[in-house]
Amino acid sequence: MSTVRYHWAAKGDVNAFFGLMLDNVANLLLTVSLLGAVFEFPTAFALRHMIPGTAIGVLVGDALYFWLAWRLARRMGRPDITAMPLGLDTPSTLGMIFFVLGPAYQSALKGGSSEIEAATFSWHLGIACIFISGLFKLACSVGCSWVRRTLPRAGLLGSLAAIAIVLISFLPLLEILRSPVVGLVSLAIVLATLVARLELPGKVPGAVGSLVVGGALFYLLRALGDWEWLPVSLHLPSEGLSIDPAAGLWPTEWLSVSRLEWLKALPAAIPYLPIVIPFALATVIGGIDCTESAAAVGDEYDTREVIAVEAVATLAASLCGGVLQTTPYIGHPAYKTMGGRAAYVLATALFVGTAGVLGYFAYLYVVIPKVTVYPILIFIGLEIAAQSFHATPVRHYPAVVLACVPALAQLALIFVDKVLSDPAVAGQGITLSSFAESSLGDELATLRVLANGFIVTSLVWASALAAIIDRRLRRAAVLFGLAALATLVGVMHSPQPGSPLFLPWQLEPREARLVIPYAVGYLLVAGVMVLWSGWLQLLGVKPLPDEGASSASPSSPEVSPSSERAP
Repeated sequence: MSTVRYHWAAKGDVNAFFGLMLDNVANLLLTVSLLGAVFEFPTAFALRHMIPGTAIGVLVGDALYFWLAWRLARRMGRPDITAMPLGLDTPSTLGMIFFVLGPAYQSALKGGSSEIEAATFSWHLGIACIFISGLFKLACSVGCSWVRRTLPRAGLLGSLAAIAIVLISFLPLLEILRSPVVGLVSLAIVLATLVARLELPGKVPGAVGSLVVGGALFYLLRALGDWEWLPVSLHLPSEGLSIDPAAGLWPTEWLSVSRLEWLKALPAAIPYLPIVIPFALATVIGGIDCTESAAAVGDEYDTREVIAVEAVATLAASLCGGVLQTTPYIGHPAYKTMGGRAAYVLATALFVGTAGVLGYFAYLYVVIPKVTVYPILIFIGLEIAAQSFHATPVRHYPAVVLACVPALAQLALIFVDKVLSDPAVAGQGITLSSFAESSLGDELATLRVLANGFIVTSLVWASALAAIIDRRLRRAAVLFGLAALATLVGVMHSPQPGSPLFLPWQLEPREARLVIPYAVGYLLVAGVMVLWSGWLQLLGVKPLPDEGASSASPSSPEVSPSSERAP
């Protein structure tokens, strides 16, 4: 065992801490705000019952990742290991809100339950769903190392690049441009300090400088907002906060989870598993991607351990009354570029954990303008996308780009759903079914089919194209065959909102007409690949050297440019 001292805390941990902490705090507030605004869920109940256990899941997961970083540093004899970041999974957070917690609450109210009884049922149901998710992920941790060794980096990192470019970078940019005076200044500071590596006066960390300067501008504009001479273009849009932060202080109600009354909700959770399990599977695939991303900059974590810790953190959250699952965040290369080591995850664990248990997190969200936080997300997105190309063989670049296409469908679907759910549109009786008989309806249905399960679709498409580029057509055939199977059960290309799992005979005729052709198409492509492979063998064409995840050297300069720039 090496005696090299691990530098577990560095100046870069300050930037990394703000990025990871604010992302988690934003997800906590998103949960409370959306439940209250969309489903009229009691805010005080959510703050005092749901949030503490959810924050404890982050505490447990990040603390364990801190320990994994220490162990890896000692094993590799390196002082610059960066810990894996962990936080609340945003896609499944939205899924739990809109397809589990909110509908369950309203259904209980319609059944005659009181507001507190309905909220308690929804809470117990959420605990049961997250508990099952944790068990599922723990089972998946057994075989995830094999998946990472088998799939090429173009597939594993391509799906990350898709999320980074389309969702992590683009959507926050829209929020920045709603408040361009504050947002553009904050973004410029983040990009200049964290990308160009320029120092601020006094060597203030870039994330802190962005918050300070952007926050000062925000409150200055807010103070001047009522002055008639101020140009209307400089006015700030409402941040839309609709909660009372004082209602969450010193919660103790969540401790009632120790009575295990939520176990009675396990049978009620079964109908929700077609929604819950795909989200859990997506975090497993994302965890494999994150491990590969970390390896690309020299930090070789064991994939099984990374997924197992994610599962344990989710289980810990459920046993403490949490209703949201945790996941490894895909920003490891960005945090390494910031100069982060392991202190940032430990600080996040303690900060988020105490914020949830003591209830002060809402005050932080009120004080810190969201527009000053979004630039950090954009930096993380840019760094992940850049690293995905750096760590991938040049000939596989088209596969990485192809992986971004399904994410574009997801981006478009987000705005379609927003338009159709807007009161001005919904009030006119316009729904998706209004376009069922038109060509626009067909286009929207195709859009949803491409968007649902886009992470898996991106992984399969990019991996298959990389295999074709390498002249390994039989491997591509296997991937297309798996795509057909995944399509028939809704892991990919589900035609239903929320992307639930299903069995083929459970589909309505119109849904079957959307799904079956995809499965048949994938099977035909698989057959073509097998026949083509035989023809190439007759011609004596040999596969190109395998440059997948298992053979690339993550510590070489060619695949880890970010590690060279990290202080």
